[in-house]
Amino acid sequence: MSARARTTFVDALRAHADRAPRSPALLTAEGPTGYGELAARIERLAAHLAAHGVGPERVCAVALPPGVDAVVATAAVVRAGGAFLTLDTGLPDRRLAALAAGGGATLLLTGAALADRLTALVDAPAVLLDRLPAADPPPAVFPATHPRSLAYVSHTSGSTGAPNPVLIEHGGLDTYLRAVVRDNDLGPGTVALQLAPPGYDASIRDTFAPLAAGGCVVLVERSRLLRAESFADTVAAYGVDTLLSTTPSFLSFLAQSPAAAGRLRSLRLVCSSGESLRPFLAAGGRALLGGRLVNQYGPSECTMTSTRYEVPAAPDTSADTVGTAVDGAVVRLLDARGREVPAGRTGEVHIGGAGVARGYGGRPGLTADRFPPDPYGPPGARLYRTGDLARRSPDGTLEYLGRADRQIKIRGHRVDPAEIEGALLAHPEITGAVVTAETDERGRTWLGAHVTGPPESTTDAQLRAHLARTLPPHMMPRRFTRLERLPVTHSGKADRRALRARAPEPVS
Repeated sequence: MSARARTTFVDALRAHADRAPRSPALLTAEGPTGYGELAARIERLAAHLAAHGVGPERVCAVALPPGVDAVVATAAVVRAGGAFLTLDTGLPDRRLAALAAGGGATLLLTGAALADRLTALVDAPAVLLDRLPAADPPPAVFPATHPRSLAYVSHTSGSTGAPNPVLIEHGGLDTYLRAVVRDNDLGPGTVALQLAPPGYDASIRDTFAPLAAGGCVVLVERSRLLRAESFADTVAAYGVDTLLSTTPSFLSFLAQSPAAAGRLRSLRLVCSSGESLRPFLAAGGRALLGGRLVNQYGPSECTMTSTRYEVPAAPDTSADTVGTAVDGAVVRLLDARGREVPAGRTGEVHIGGAGVARGYGGRPGLTADRFPPDPYGPPGARLYRTGDLARRSPDGTLEYLGRADRQIKIRGHRVDPAEIEGALLAHPEITGAVVTAETDERGRTWLGAHVTGPPESTTDAQLRAHLARTLPPHMMPRRFTRLERLPVTHSGKADRRALRARAPEPVS
C-alpha cells in the first residue's frame, strides 16, 4: 500500500457505515446516532468545509460542547483533509485565545450560542454548525491523506507563560489508533465512555478508537461524570464496558463510592494514564477492577501513548511499571552523552517512531532542543526527549522513575510550574512566586504556591480569581503560603526542597 493510500479513522468509520448503517455509533440522552447517519453528517459538513478552503495543513478550531456535533465537526475536518484543534469552551477567555492563536487556527467551527464569545477570541472566520444552509453543498473531491500531513494540534504547559502547540501528523495518529483497537480488543460490541475532557488529546482516543473499531461511544454531560453516583448510573444505564482514558486519581475517587466501585467491577477494560498508577495499586485498587487494567505511558508529543502494561491480578507494587513500546513506537534510555544505558541502569526516556510529533508550532528553538536526531535510528529519524527517567528490566519492561526536570503531572495533565509562577507574578501585589508539587498521604499530587508581597493586600480568593483569568482548573494551586522572603540555595536559586519541607498538607 502506498503512503498516500493509507486510511484514516474516518475511512474506517465510513466502512462500518456501509456494512451496518443502523448500528449505533453514538449514544446520548437524546438517543442513538447510527453509523449511517453519522457518516452522512460528516460527509455533508466536510463538503461545506472544503468550500471554505479547508484542506491539508489548514487548522480548524473546534469549539463545541461535548456531543454529537463535536464528533461530527472533528471528523469532518479530517475528511476534508485539514487538521483539528479542539478547544474546551469551559476554559478562560485568555487561554482560549492563546490556544487558538498558538495553534494557527484559520477557521472556527462552533454554534450560534457560542459565536459572540468565541469570534472575539479566535481570529478566524466562523462556521456555525446550526446555521448551515439547508441546501446540500456542492459535491467535493477530498484529497488523499498523506501520513506527513498535519492531523491535529494539542498543547502542553510552557515555561514561557504561553502553552506550547504540539503538531501531530496523520501517520502517527492513524498508527496509534489502530494499535489501540488491536491491543485492547475493541470491536462492534465495545461500549466506551467518552471520559477525557475536550481539548485534552486523550479525548481523541476515547472517541475515535471505538468508532474505528465499529463500537459505540457514550456521550453525556461532563458534570455527570465527575460525581461518583451519577458516573455509576451512567455506566449502568448505557451498558458501558470500556474506559480508555482515566487517571489513577479518578479511579481512587470512584473507589470511595460503593456504587461506583461496584460498577468498576463490571467493566471489561480500564486504561489508566497521566499519573503514576503505583499509589492506586499499593492501596489495593487492582482488586476493585473485574476486567483488564492497562497502564499507559506517553507524552502528547508522541501521540498520546508510547508504552502499555497489562497489570496482572496480583501486581508488584514496589515499582511503577509502564511496560513495553506500543506498535510503531521506539523507546530508548539514554545517558547525558546520548548513549543507550544497559538493562538495570537509569536513563532519560527518549521516544521515537511513527508517533513523534512534527514539533512545536512557532517554536523552532524549543523543537530543536526537545526533538534531537535518533543516533541509533535510520537517516532522518528523530527522538522526543521526555525529561522522564526510567530503567529497563532484562525482559525489556520499563519502570518509570520520575521526572528529571521540574514538570509534574496533575490529574493527567503535564504542568510546568514556571507557567503558574509567571501568572502569579503578573499580579501587581506579588513580588515573588515559587510553585512546588506536594503529595498527600494517599499519594495524590497537588500544587502549592509560595508567594511574597504585602500579606494583607491579597486574599487566597483574589489570587485564585487572578489565576482563573488565564489558567485552566488543573493548574490552580490548592494552597497559598505567604512568606517574607523566599529561601534560596547557595547559588541563589529558589530552595524548592526547603519550601516543600515546610508545606502543610491541604484540607481535603
